[in-house]
Amino acid sequence: MPFQTSGLHHVTAIGGDPQRNADFYLRTLGLRLVKTTVNFDDPGTYHLYYGDESGKPGTLLTFFPWRDAPSGRIGTGQATTTSFSVPEHSLGWWKQHLEISGVEVSQVTSRDDEETLTFRDPDGLQLALVAHPQGDPRDPWDTPLVPGEHAIRGLHSVTLSVSREDATAGMLTEGLGLSFSSQDSNRFRFSAGEGGPGAMVDVLVTPDAPKGLVAAGTVHHVAWRAPDEATQAAWREELTGRGVGVTSIMDRQYFRSIYFREPGGTLLEIATDQPGFSIDEPLLELGRALKLPPWLEPNREQIQAALPALDLPAENNPVTTR
Repeated sequence: MPFQTSGLHHVTAIGGDPQRNADFYLRTLGLRLVKTTVNFDDPGTYHLYYGDESGKPGTLLTFFPWRDAPSGRIGTGQATTTSFSVPEHSLGWWKQHLEISGVEVSQVTSRDDEETLTFRDPDGLQLALVAHPQGDPRDPWDTPLVPGEHAIRGLHSVTLSVSREDATAGMLTEGLGLSFSSQDSNRFRFSAGEGGPGAMVDVLVTPDAPKGLVAAGTVHHVAWRAPDEATQAAWREELTGRGVGVTSIMDRQYFRSIYFREPGGTLLEIATDQPGFSIDEPLLELGRALKLPPWLEPNREQIQAALPALDLPAENNPVTTR
């Protein structure tokens, strides 16, 4: 395989009410809203990007939140769990914090020398916090509600649920350049490069599970990193040459994207690391204002009128009292 991703770029999910979504990810999980924009393919809904201070690739969970979206069904052909990386020995703090916030959480479990805490967001999206024994050097977004010593460092991994693993494994290794790293019963882990937080995917084989339905509370797609546009374009040619149905290169303003499905059904994306989220607003002001791409700017008034108002922290650094 001539091309190898360095890890996860972002995960995009479907949400329900946008205000409830923002409250949970900003105030409960302590992430930063690094971009408030719209779904470029359906500008009647927001596209909200949550991540670290600057929205670096590998820290991002993004949402298309529709207030009246029906609930999805978690099952095969989907990314069924999105996991964040947190420091070792912080899961006790997180369990207490989430419970105080009214979130139902699991007991802490251990697998592959990692400790994990699982829960769901208000729309039912399956999430996990994972403490990796070797730590995570990425800097957190430090907020009053979630201090830096416990804060999320970025994405840890995603779990793909499939009815059989062989074809999906082939796409991960031959299409994305990942390598098989471990197996725990019906769970197979693949890693980019040296692995570690932000560079892993688990393939969970559940042949008797129902097929998933993408709607509120489910993942829409999983994006993997490409260093630049030239690599992405060559990668696209490589995939199409292998018979994979790949979209044209799409301008997402903050990165360029191509999309395709792995054989198990999950929609995947290859996204460029550049140009990033500070191309249209300063770092200190990320997420404060609605940003539109040039081709939608002439319709700003109409688009804004159709979007529900969002009450966001003035400095995107939430301060509340318990």
